[in-house]
Amino acid sequence: MSETITAAVLVIGNEILSGRTQDANVAFLGKGLGELGIRLMEVRVVADIEAEIVDAVNTLRGRYDYVFTTGGIGPTHDDITADSIAAAFGVGIGYHPDVYELLKNNFEGRGFEANEARMRMARVPDGATLIDNEISLAPGFQIENVFVLAGVPSIARSMFEGAKNRLRRGAVVLSRSIRVHCGEGTIAEPLAALQDEFPEIDMGSYPWHKDGKYGTSLVLRGTDPAVLDTAYDAVFAAAAEVGGDPVDEPSED
Repeated sequence: MSETITAAVLVIGNEILSGRTQDANVAFLGKGLGELGIRLMEVRVVADIEAEIVDAVNTLRGRYDYVFTTGGIGPTHDDITADSIAAAFGVGIGYHPDVYELLKNNFEGRGFEANEARMRMARVPDGATLIDNEISLAPGFQIENVFVLAGVPSIARSMFEGAKNRLRRGAVVLSRSIRVHCGEGTIAEPLAALQDEFPEIDMGSYPWHKDGKYGTSLVLRGTDPAVLDTAYDAVFAAAAEVGGDPVDEPSED
């Protein structure tokens, strides 16, 4: 049996908490990690406060196999993620010579001053390994089991793609879905009984409403295809028995 590998995502930024910016990275990371057999178990959002970031990083990196942070590695005063990660690990931070030269040449080559603010993006905690950024050059970095990514979704995706080969793979979670034409209350009791019968399968129910009709989507997830199929058949039969008129629903996974 493949080992279970877990991860958490730490979203950093006041703009997320204020509602000014909608996070787009959690869904991408959840799906991308799932494709590698890594289960995203927790997501946290913290403000641009060093003590809060340090506490969250140290808690999550001890609890899960991997931690991915997003946001706070840009050129402005509130981009404090790199310093906070260094503090969490108790290491120093300074300009990475290769990154400094890369960014300096890039800025000056485009007619921009390589000022202190822009060059802050060349600061990396001691002992960290760089994560390439093919879009805007300023890299992310990895230190032990923590991967620090940009907050801009396109750059975060690029960094994640560049770091995937460093991750251990686990058992990929498969899913099947059934659409029933009845409310959650109608299917809840038999679904609970079947969850007890198939503890290795995650069973969830999600209401839907469309064109004046309503019902419930039943989603089953597991790593063993044979067990998943058996549980699916049992849930389908139970839904039919309570008059839910079940139909197979294409999975979004």
